[in-house]
Amino acid sequence: MAVLQLDDGTIYREIGAIANKLAGLNIQIDRLAIDKTPAVQKLLVQDLLNVTEKQQILAALKSEFEMFKFTGGCQWCDLKVLHPGSPQIYGLMTQSYRTHTHADAEVIHVLAGECVFGFVYPNGSEVELLLESQEYIQVPPNTEHWFYLTASLYLKAVQYYTTAQGWVPQYTKRQLKIKN
Repeated sequence: MAVLQLDDGTIYREIGAIANKLAGLNIQIDRLAIDKTPAVQKLLVQDLLNVTEKQQILAALKSEFEMFKFTGGCQWCDLKVLHPGSPQIYGLMTQSYRTHTHADAEVIHVLAGECVFGFVYPNGSEVELLLESQEYIQVPPNTEHWFYLTASLYLKAVQYYTTAQGWVPQYTKRQLKIKN
């Protein structure tokens, strides 16, 4: 269940209320069911996935990809598999927690595990959003934000892309008020 925390400590747990609070930044959030077949569920609990297993999961999410292609112009997607033994996890953690923007929309659908997105409102106030399994977020281009994994360091999520360069982070110098 998504949880939104404002910098004044106020917490929202209902997806509709969270969507309303983030609407001012044009951020979309919602629940998006995932394939419940035993084969897909078995893959989602594995730490490691080979290329074929990743393709099986992505094939099970074909209709979601078509939706993001139609609504957001996404051209391809990739399954991110992060866990404490992932070679890329610590590099990701040191870079993604910094405030940044992207030239394209950032669309992520969480399949397993959890992550946190943080956002800055035009007035300088900050919020953090915990996303869990079956939730997705669409962050518009040029929206100042940050991202990190929770203490479990575990996440399986599909990232949807419109262009390769659009996902390259452009780091800002903002000093965050909210600290995890």
